Amino acid sequence: MNRRHFLQIAAAAPCFGVPLNLLLAQQVNKAYLDSIGLQLYTLRHQLKEDVVGTLKAVKEMGYKQVEPYEFPKYKKPIEMARDVGLEVHSTHIVWNSVFHPEDKTVPPFAKVLEEAQAAKIKHLVIPTIEPKDRPTLDGYKRAAEKMNRAAVEAKMAGIQLAYHNHTFEFDPMEGGKAGFDVLVEEFSSDMLFEIDAFWVQLGKRDPAKLIRSLKGRVTQVHLKDLTGGVKLPEKIEGWWSLPVEAFASLGEGIIPVNPILEAAREAGVKYCHVEQDLSAAPLSSIQRSLKYLRS
Repeated sequence: MNRRHFLQIAAAAPCFGVPLNLLLAQQVNKAYLDSIGLQLYTLRHQLKEDVVGTLKAVKEMGYKQVEPYEFPKYKKPIEMARDVGLEVHSTHIVWNSVFHPEDKTVPPFAKVLEEAQAAKIKHLVIPTIEPKDRPTLDGYKRAAEKMNRAAVEAKMAGIQLAYHNHTFEFDPMEGGKAGFDVLVEEFSSDMLFEIDAFWVQLGKRDPAKLIRSLKGRVTQVHLKDLTGGVKLPEKIEGWWSLPVEAFASLGEGIIPVNPILEAAREAGVKYCHVEQDLSAAPLSSIQRSLKYLRS
């Protein structure tokens, strides 16, 4: 938002009896609503039953794009999403193509890039680092080195590579330092982040503050909410560690969404994707999340 636009909103606020901060929040929301995405892992069970029907439902709700997962193993939704009018700019990949290219069960990273180019994907995301690859801070450093090398290859192919956090990266390790801090220090300018607000919150850090601190280094943000008062396990690795009720639709939990969107705008984040790892009724959950973003 430029200065002229800010002044126009500030002048209009009193006329409509609307607080300036609310009008500004609405402007930020609208900016991301125009391209709002959904991480398809939210609907993984529905997609197994009916890919086209599920994608049509997502489109009819008002989502503009989707972010698939396990690429290139799971490519089916990409073409089908575009057929129903959804854009696809980004996908999560099979992570061991980067960390363990010697593993014959996964495609070489060069093949992942080739498939991404063919599918017209501009953003690839590494979704995790397995425990065996991060036993110490040095493990995180070695993982960062591998991601940096892959990011150079991706850049040469016209693709941006990023890493998606969970909570384990924020666990204190040697000297109280966390693995995420190592990634921040070690990532090259070619290797960026996809920040998941839910896992940052569980990692006892402020999502908006973290995004601001990484200005220019965050390509995309995952929006999800945490239910207040839910008993959480002492050790959290991923969604499988948590009860289903820990995950809330946007606006129904304790994570403030507007500050995250504002921080994303300031940090130059291109896309925001709604995600809800667990839900008793995923389609209803994502519909409520989108309704909240529009409110």
